[in-house]
Parts: sequence; C-alpha cells; structure tokens
Amino acid sequence: MRLIFTVLLFFVILLSQAQARDTIFLWPNKVPGEIDVKHTAIKSKNTKGNVIRLSKVTNPSLIVFKPEKANKSGAAIIVCPGGGYNILAVDKEGYEVAEWLNKLGYTAFVLQYRVPQKQKGALNDIQRAIRFVRSKSNEYQLDSNKIGVIGFSAGGSLCARASTLFKEVSYSKIDAIDQLSCRPDFSMLIYPAYLDKGKNRSLTPELKISNNTPPCFIFGTADDKYGNSSLVMTSALRDNNVPVELHYQYKGGHGYGLRAGNVAAENWPSLAEDWLRRMVDSSELNKYVRNQK
Repeated sequence: MRLIFTVLLFFVILLSQAQARDTIFLWPNKVPGEIDVKHTAIKSKNTKGNVIRLSKVTNPSLIVFKPEKANKSGAAIIVCPGGGYNILAVDKEGYEVAEWLNKLGYTAFVLQYRVPQKQKGALNDIQRAIRFVRSKSNEYQLDSNKIGVIGFSAGGSLCARASTLFKEVSYSKIDAIDQLSCRPDFSMLIYPAYLDKGKNRSLTPELKISNNTPPCFIFGTADDKYGNSSLVMTSALRDNNVPVELHYQYKGGHGYGLRAGNVAAENWPSLAEDWLRRMVDSSELNKYVRNQK
C-alpha cells in the first residue's frame, strides 16, 4: 500500500510540475519565412555530455519558469540556448539556467528558436518573444521596462543581435503585440560566439551598436576558440558609451553552462547574479530606458 501511495505521489508531483510550465507558441498562424509545417521539435538521439539536443524547430515557443518566490525587481529574462544555430542544448543552456534564475527570484522564459541554420528566422523569433513577454507583464507581474535576455554561444550571438537590431523590421507585424518594443532592456552574453566575423576578426558587420544599445554583461575565457567574440563586443560597447561589464578568465573552454566541474561554470553565475543585483534590481537600469522603437 505504501508503495502504491509513493508511486501516486510521484506522478502527482510530475503532473504539478508539468502544469506549472506554460508553453507560449509565438506565432498563432504562419511562421514568418518558414516553409516547413509546424511540428514538435525533434529530440536528437545524440545525448553526449548528458545534454538534450533539439533540432528542426518549426513552431517557436517560450517555456515559462515561474519562481516560487519572486524578488521585487519585476524583471523577466528570456533564455537562449546555444548549439551553433544547428540544435538547441535546451537543458544545459536553457532549462537549467531558467531554474537557476528562478532561485534568484526572476521569472524566466526559455526560447526555442528556429534551427537548423535559420538565423533570420531566429531573429524573428527573439524579437517576437521579447514583445510577447512585454505584453504579458501584467499577467506575470513584471516590469515592462525590465525584460532582458541571456544567451550561450549561438544563443549569445542571438541575444547580441536582438540587442543591436531592435530597430530592424525583420518580419511583418501580425497583431497588437508587434506594436510593442523588441529592444531588450539588458543583455547577458555567456561565452558568445560569431560576434567577430568582421575584417581581421573585428565586430560582425550585422551588429549595429549605438548608445541606445542596452547594458550588457559578458563572460568569456581565453581558451575558448570563440573567446574573441567577448572582447570585440565589449570594445564596441565601450566605444559607444554603453554600460558593459566583462569577466574574462584564462580557462574554461566553451559550452559548460552551469554544470559543476568546470571552473568557468562555477564562477560566472555569482558574477552575473551580482551584476543583476546592481544593474537590474536597483533603479540603475532606469537610466538606460531609452527610445526603444
């Protein structure tokens, strides 16, 4: 009898957890520029490194992670997993990060953006996601001027694009949500990639940085083959008087997420938490709420 009760309790817990995770599909009808029909993302058979990899995302979505106890900032953070724009490392650089943010009291949204190799579609998706979260401010008790992004590797590239291309009309407006700003109010780039595609490994020409680009936290390492991205992005932000905080350590590699056993993975979260407290939880961010349209 006790065994039956335990099993039932286990399934009740699983059910309650599933119910707590709202899924928001970004595009009610046709997905802009998408030729494939909408379907559930394909989970790869490759689980190397104990990572869940999603591929063939055709119906972009946000998975909602609500904190048990929200802090007083009202901030929300959209989490963008990496994967080279080919797959999404959706647990290591998505769900696990969202759960960490929940522990800090932030509402998190994990973005499942289009892959593989649909960079324009991915920009559509993150712009729509920022607008969607902003439209849900009252429902989730958020401050509409504190909608940020955090991205890893290719997800960091996507967040950098969202932070610099928010005036670009990347898709045709479909409803009232698209009247809202798609400018993130702050951005966090963790071992970002593909930001140094310019001449002589300079800033990727697509990225249009101005003094209206939101404040940014960047973490990278010297032994990451993509490590130059952190340096050129920081330099460009500094040259445009955008508040930027860079942490760059000598060792850590790439693709570590939050997982224990890697010195970089064990260091960046506390540094990011401190930056969030100073920049986002206080009134400091209000200085940088500028012309978002």
